[in-house]
Amino acid sequence: ERQLATLLGSLRDRHLVALMDALLGGGSTAGWAFRRAFAAQYNHHAYRSGLLEHSLQVAHLVAAASEFIPGVDRDLVVCGALLHDIGKLDAYSGDACGVSLNDSGRLIGEIPSGYYTVRRAIEQIPDFPPRLGQALLHIILSHHGCFEHGSPVLPSTREALVVHAMDKLSGDLGSFDRLERETAEDET
Repeated sequence: ERQLATLLGSLRDRHLVALMDALLGGGSTAGWAFRRAFAAQYNHHAYRSGLLEHSLQVAHLVAAASEFIPGVDRDLVVCGALLHDIGKLDAYSGDACGVSLNDSGRLIGEIPSGYYTVRRAIEQIPDFPPRLGQALLHIILSHHGCFEHGSPVLPSTREALVVHAMDKLSGDLGSFDRLERETAEDET
């Protein structure tokens, strides 16, 4: 919770601040659900608050990368990292023990759901810059990195490529964590 508050407090763009407050603010329904949701059914961060943990990990990684990669908009890339999986709130259902794809997840998918959620929130913010909205929505649409993994478009901006790379890294390392937990003590 403190890490999320620190990242949100570091944003400077007033439009992104308003958007993040609407979507992830402590008083929002989505914000509460985001803090408790699983990140996946099985492969990585598949536990209560796993979505928050995974999204924070990706956000910290992209924030660090933005310091060293010229031309990366820090506010945009951090917001993209925090929101890249927000569609999972609509696509998964479950309880404290686990989640599974629901009808929305099977029929619409997490990426289109995330796009719709963020797009709808952007439309509620007066004078939200269209180019900024397009850049953020592109991150969400492209974060799986290729068509074969469900992205309807390929990462075509610096920020989208950085979020995709760090999302993959976090997911892959989360899979290692799961495998280590499942491995018997006498095995490696």
